Amino acid sequence: MIENRNFYINGAWVAPAKSRDFEVIDPSTEDVCAVISLGDQADTDAAVGAATAAFPGWAATPPAERAKYVRAILDQYEARKEEMAKAISLEMGAPIDMARDSQAPCLPWHLKGFLTAFDEIEWIRPLGPHAPNDRIAMEPIGVVGLITPWNWPMNQVTLKVIPALLAGCTIVLKPSEEAPLSSLLFAEFVHDAGVPAGVFNLVNGDGAGVGSQLSRHEDVAMISFTGSTRAGRAISAAAAETLKRVTLELGGKGANVIFADADEKAIKRGVIHCMNNSGQSCNAPTRMLVERSIYDQAVETAAEVAGKIGVGPASEPGRHIGPVVNKSQWGKIQDMIEVGIKEGARLVAGGPGLPEGMNKGYYVRPTVFADVDNQMRIAREEIFGPVLSIIPFEDEKRAVEIANDTPYGLTNYVQSQDGAKRNRMARALRSGMVEMNGQARGAGSPFGGVKMSGRAREGGVWGIEEFLEVKAISGWSGEAS
Repeated sequence: MIENRNFYINGAWVAPAKSRDFEVIDPSTEDVCAVISLGDQADTDAAVGAATAAFPGWAATPPAERAKYVRAILDQYEARKEEMAKAISLEMGAPIDMARDSQAPCLPWHLKGFLTAFDEIEWIRPLGPHAPNDRIAMEPIGVVGLITPWNWPMNQVTLKVIPALLAGCTIVLKPSEEAPLSSLLFAEFVHDAGVPAGVFNLVNGDGAGVGSQLSRHEDVAMISFTGSTRAGRAISAAAAETLKRVTLELGGKGANVIFADADEKAIKRGVIHCMNNSGQSCNAPTRMLVERSIYDQAVETAAEVAGKIGVGPASEPGRHIGPVVNKSQWGKIQDMIEVGIKEGARLVAGGPGLPEGMNKGYYVRPTVFADVDNQMRIAREEIFGPVLSIIPFEDEKRAVEIANDTPYGLTNYVQSQDGAKRNRMARALRSGMVEMNGQARGAGSPFGGVKMSGRAREGGVWGIEEFLEVKAISGWSGEAS
């Protein structure tokens, strides 16, 4: 077990102002795997104070030099990537092979993408030929509070910390208290990379404590949050008093629209994607919309695929799914499975309770419901577990209506061999992202949604510019400054 880990403030590991311990649970075993301290107002103030003091110097640091520090963070990761994979696997239950192949590598993937995008930013740019003495300056917004979740911990830490550093902002990071170990290791990377004191700070805490304190703090210019829609609302309300910028990346209820002319692997691909990471992804395709003419076969195939998905401990190698993150989340998923049964959906795979042969750990059976109506709760609410709802549709028009009939709008998916149809669907679907025929978005593509999924755009140039202010300047002389 990892004993009490301190905070990283002003370039050093420091003890909390008051000791309030929090037990981190290994979801595979239900055993305590670490004990951390949760911060209070004094810790938040100390971190914000350090970031505030460091901001003028970091903002004035030449962009190329800021990029050198970021590359040094990448070097630290490459030297210790196995540690990162093991930390993620332990804290949130990702199977170790997945942690090595998908979870931990989010750091180099996004970091390299940001460095590529960074080279494209014109920090002082002309307004246009009509105004030869006007310039637009892109400047860092200031001290930023970054609040990250437990489901893809390094993905979200990297998507926030790296562009903020490149933009010239100083940072206070509050990782999820459920999965803090990977972020503490990341703080070691930042320290060992030589990032100046005060530029990056980390305070562990919960949403009601450090999260709310950062959201209300008058010296924090921006909050970037990834998590639930409920928490996003609370953060927006708390931040309104100081009129700070707020960017939110929230929940989803993605529709995977499968037409009769979809490729033969479309159903299997959709089920596996839904169940990946034990269903704990905001962009999971949890509503499978299937054209009526292939519906019965699709249900049969989906049930077969889900039935073959293994469930096991995170420490074991293999392609199985692990547990969900904690007891509370497990209970919510079980409740929603029961809701689906009571609502009259047809259970064709999985169901309530632990998988066969398991009596400990927060494991969920890969579950598939057929004959789902889009007004059922299992079709409208984000379950955040390995639960798939299959809904039939008659034609393209009806598919769009069902897909868009949701409070969320993060990612939708389309499966068809008809290119013109795919293009029409991509434009008609109300979401921040559309992925088609299993093709993932390219490096530098922005991640974010609309409606109750928030309106952040993380990744690429857009991800860096979220941390920049636009300053309009007239009377520019053109002389070297």
